[in-house]
Amino acid sequence: MKILVVGKGGREHALVRALAESPNQPQLYCYPGSDAIFSLAQPVPATSLDELIDWMTAEKIDLCVAGEESYLVKDEGLANLCEKAGIPCWGPHKQSAQLEASKEFSKAFLLRHHIPTAMATVVDTHEQAVAAIAGKYPTVLKFDGLAAGKGVAVCADAASADAFLQEVLVQKRFGPGRLLVEDCLIGPEVSIFAAIVDDEYLIFTPARDYKRALDADQGPNTGGMGAVASRQLIDADLLATIQQQIIEPTVRGLRQENLPYRGFLYFGLMITPDGPKVIEYNCRFGDPECQAVMPLVKGDLAQFCLDGARGQLRPELIDFSPGWSVAVILSSAGYPETSRNGDPISGLETVTHARVYHAGTKLDAQGTWTTHGGRVLAIVATADDRASAAALAHQEAAKVQFPGSQRRSDIGIMHF
Repeated sequence: MKILVVGKGGREHALVRALAESPNQPQLYCYPGSDAIFSLAQPVPATSLDELIDWMTAEKIDLCVAGEESYLVKDEGLANLCEKAGIPCWGPHKQSAQLEASKEFSKAFLLRHHIPTAMATVVDTHEQAVAAIAGKYPTVLKFDGLAAGKGVAVCADAASADAFLQEVLVQKRFGPGRLLVEDCLIGPEVSIFAAIVDDEYLIFTPARDYKRALDADQGPNTGGMGAVASRQLIDADLLATIQQQIIEPTVRGLRQENLPYRGFLYFGLMITPDGPKVIEYNCRFGDPECQAVMPLVKGDLAQFCLDGARGQLRPELIDFSPGWSVAVILSSAGYPETSRNGDPISGLETVTHARVYHAGTKLDAQGTWTTHGGRVLAIVATADDRASAAALAHQEAAKVQFPGSQRRSDIGIMHF
């Protein structure tokens, strides 16, 4: 079996490793990939989606797995192009991926199908946004399009709201696009992942990530400073409610609106006093939640994804460990405002009781791992209980050093 994974970050490193551990040992490729991923998968000589499709056709690739969201909506859309070429793709069509690519589209979808979510107002200008906020804080501001995890701000006051509005609507940091002014939901968050094949689905291990840069949920928002995952994260009654009120109406709505979906769908949820509500959809696995979830997946993930991309959901092919997984992120100097490249990384070879997933690293001319991005590494440990997994993850993460390294010390510990 030949599989191509599309993406280059820590999430894709985790996916590639999980696919590599499948019993049939597939031949793996990755585009655009990274130095770390290329220790498990072969690089692809392509510089565009069209070239990538031509290469997959020539190489008789059996399955394309979409890791990074941007390719799902780029040009004609990765899954759409794969379908034209007759290549099974584990990832949704471009029109379906609007659930992530457009906050306005997803909010309208949620409301049409009576799926619990926060109410929101769509605005075009700074003046309209200020009027929609109407002095109510905290408020949530969401850029309509893709923004690499940086397009949402929870603003506690007028000053923080105005700073974000200036970035998005005046300076156009993320390009042209509208903005959603949304009611702020209160409660613990949880990430639910479902593998969807047409009108069927399978729920993977729930996870929770830590978005703030500093301990005790202080500091600026980031792409995620760590995550925990476990089947024990939420109780059976809450999961049943989420299935009934959120997952099933979503899957049913996709079919009703002729939005083809075969792939992972991420439900970002807030557990409010009024019950679970959808914060956002992502049309792929979360990052860094994927790094926490994948070590708990057992069985034949490669065959599961291939059969799913062909239209058959086969839950018997995989299983999930009942224990806990904790992922601790090491980020570079200046993150999240900036990132610093080129700092040498030491201690990787001493990590013996955890998995290491590379998110922002590069090999220099001497073969030394160096920083190459904001979030650099995920150190992931598993154990039967949360406390043991957290202790082991932090113990192993402390072995890895580079100038300016940042790490939250409460990942897996806070919020429990």
